[in-house]
Amino acid sequence: MYHVGPMNTSSLDPLYLSFQLAIAGRYSIDRELGRGGMGVVYLAREVHLDRMVAIKLLPPERATDPAVRDRFLREARHAAKLSHPNIIPIHVVDEADGFVFYVMSFIDGETLGQRVQSRGPLPASEVARILREVAWALSHAHSHGLVHRDVKPDNILLEHGTGRVLVADFGIASIGNDVVQAGGSPEFMSPEQALGKDVDARSDVYSLGITAFYALSGRLPFEGGTAVELLARHVTEAAPPVASLGVPVPRRLSAIIDRCVAKDPTQRPATADALAEQLSVSLEQRREVPVALRAFVKGSARINHSGILPLLALYTVQAGIAANFGMGAALTTFVAGTTTVLFGFMVRSARRLAKLGFVHDDVGPAFAEDLERTQEERAIDHGRGPTVLERILLGSFKGALTVSVLAASTSIALFGRLGGYSGELQTFLTLAMWTFAVPVIPIGITYLGVLERRRDIDTEFWNKVWKGRIGKSAFGLAKRLLGKRAPVTASTHRATELGLSMAAESLYDSLPAVMRRELGDVPDVVRRLESDAQRLRRLYEELDEALGDAGDAAFSDAHRALRLDRDRIGVKLGEAVGSLETIRLNLLRLHAGSGDVASITVDLNVAADVSAEVARLLNARREVDRTLRFPRVPAPTPV
Repeated sequence: MYHVGPMNTSSLDPLYLSFQLAIAGRYSIDRELGRGGMGVVYLAREVHLDRMVAIKLLPPERATDPAVRDRFLREARHAAKLSHPNIIPIHVVDEADGFVFYVMSFIDGETLGQRVQSRGPLPASEVARILREVAWALSHAHSHGLVHRDVKPDNILLEHGTGRVLVADFGIASIGNDVVQAGGSPEFMSPEQALGKDVDARSDVYSLGITAFYALSGRLPFEGGTAVELLARHVTEAAPPVASLGVPVPRRLSAIIDRCVAKDPTQRPATADALAEQLSVSLEQRREVPVALRAFVKGSARINHSGILPLLALYTVQAGIAANFGMGAALTTFVAGTTTVLFGFMVRSARRLAKLGFVHDDVGPAFAEDLERTQEERAIDHGRGPTVLERILLGSFKGALTVSVLAASTSIALFGRLGGYSGELQTFLTLAMWTFAVPVIPIGITYLGVLERRRDIDTEFWNKVWKGRIGKSAFGLAKRLLGKRAPVTASTHRATELGLSMAAESLYDSLPAVMRRELGDVPDVVRRLESDAQRLRRLYEELDEALGDAGDAAFSDAHRALRLDRDRIGVKLGEAVGSLETIRLNLLRLHAGSGDVASITVDLNVAADVSAEVARLLNARREVDRTLRFPRVPAPTPV
């Protein structure tokens, strides 16, 4: 509403002419920006300060009503007290010749509604960012007793250039429970507001949830021919889940929005501040994976044509080897050749990454990011849980495999007991075994094909191969083949502890051999600290996600205990990373000639203490989890 638009014919509007006359000398109106039930907005220039401003004018026919006029002025003056980077500031609240208006900053941008209409639905990450900034603004207003009551896309502005989000139009908001009229827009109105009940912060949270639904999909969850029909649907019908929109939305964000639009206010985030905190958790950006690692995961990490051709060539000579040297030799060369080709292919792929400065520890995050993104995309069409067809196929596969194994075992047992088979028995057992064995392969292939629609089986397989000992060995051999040619790159996708650990080990390796012997177990301590920090980080993220998913339980005793647990884990994570940082800095000083071995020895002792504390913390927590999940059963009394 408060953006630069095309010139219009506002100069011919009698309201424009009379209002301009009333404020002449103070403001020079350029044109009308928009109008609604509670006001007309003009773009104007403030004469004395020579700046562009937006003026919201209460229509004269409404200003004649003392109650409406007083409410407009009262709420505008309350809104003028708000000072927040995500709220459009109000400079002046005034009257002139019967006109009631307020003056606010002019924002060069567009509304969220205009953005969606002109460019279509927004990406989930952008929507989450906008929601969080709006929640910050609402939280500030709520802390001053001001409920917006009309949160909608047209009252959310996106500033050009900066992308900053600002909330507008607090002029029709309600102070506490002093409600003169319902206000608001039917498409975004909360059920309690539609029923004329008292509203609080949770009403704005509901409207923001409907706004998020619109920003993600370009449509509203409820539609109706009249305002009454729309309000009735808000009161009586549950909004469709965000996951049903058919657009990729992270599970955490969709769960937050679904809670925002709950009919029962107690099921929504209790405050805008709590909502902002939950959105912050969902906005924890995945570390940006460099393009080389993305290409590796999608291509060279898997056996492609360059790896298949040598295998095909190897397989073609197996018949000749079998004919000339026997089946034993053929089997030996088959296994050895296949292993060599596959491992050689992996070393070749690892060498390409090592040339760019990547190491084995970089592979895991790259696969994890790809798997997470793929899972979110496939969940749109196929859901997250196993389907009925998957369960049937898996049960059939297990049953056929079990029976075929039992048939084979029985056949072998009978062979040993009888000293051989009669012709009839051999035929029967062979037939029984193949009757169940033959379906195993097609059922298994069908199951994997159905499962592939929901899960990226191929990527999951190569993830395990590359993250395991085989992948680590491939990178180790690739590094030795490169020698000192492998560059060291600053990879921002790496977790802090991994980056520090790699830097510390690199510094240690480049020290003279005599100094390395004096330092002793630096690499072991560094790797142990890195492992401790990674485990703490995973636990911290799990607890943080649980807090983000808590909804209205956010103020329960269990939630407070969970928050304390998370904070305690966070402190230990900081200590572990801090110890790594200290070791790295002192190794740097050692390289520069300003440090000594004794200082690093002290660092190692401190690091060992930190690692021991981390181990005790994790063991204690593991014991608590085991006790809660698996209650101890008294041992039976000996007979």
